Amino acid sequence: MKNIFDISSNTAIVTGGSRGLGKAIAKGLHDAGVEVVIMGTNERVLETAKELYIDGPPVYGIIADFSNLDSVKVAFNMAISKLGSLDILVNNAGMQIRHPAVKFPIDDWQKVLNVNLSAIFIMSKMAGELMIAQKNGKIINMASLLSFQGGITVPAYAASKGGIVQLTKALANEWAKDGINVNAIAPGYMDTDNIAALKVDETRNKQILERIPAGRYGLPEDIVGAVIYLASDAGKYVNGTVLTVDGGWMAR
Repeated sequence: MKNIFDISSNTAIVTGGSRGLGKAIAKGLHDAGVEVVIMGTNERVLETAKELYIDGPPVYGIIADFSNLDSVKVAFNMAISKLGSLDILVNNAGMQIRHPAVKFPIDDWQKVLNVNLSAIFIMSKMAGELMIAQKNGKIINMASLLSFQGGITVPAYAASKGGIVQLTKALANEWAKDGINVNAIAPGYMDTDNIAALKVDETRNKQILERIPAGRYGLPEDIVGAVIYLASDAGKYVNGTVLTVDGGWMAR
């Protein structure tokens, strides 16, 4: 029987791949036999690529500034020059800036929107052109619990992650007929650097854990199965959906 989860010999780009969720995703894809380009904002991405490429298919690191949309285009073209083709794109890169809404600087607003939404559109647009030509491809965008909830003092982040869901649906509507699956994953509270401040706040930490039915924060590795599912033939009839990986947070 064919293994419908087999993605070996595929090629992939993972943005924000030097740490946290992105690093776990890149490792999971590489362990599944995928040749991977990881993108990050500094030289740490080069070290991560070396760390992941112990054996198996190559892993390449590319430095990219996702707040600069021209840099995004250059990085994508560099990735394709290394991979030769593209089967899987995981748009994981993102950033967070907090201010009360009435004091939110427009420069910070624009930077968050560039990194979290505009760069994802550019990466998807360029990937889509290649994937339409080959009549096959998987694009996986990283949404958030704040794709559904408003949060506090994070209007730019919430707006960008709400936009990711709608962008995912819009691209799926256009490209499903071309054999391209465009979906999103919405992680819950994952045990990464992003929640370090929450974990040391006893009150907030308790409130969060009490709402998560699983009773714990997610681990970066908890995302990997969802990515492989959406990147494989197992998810070939899944289009325009948002898969929550949140320990049950949204169900509570």
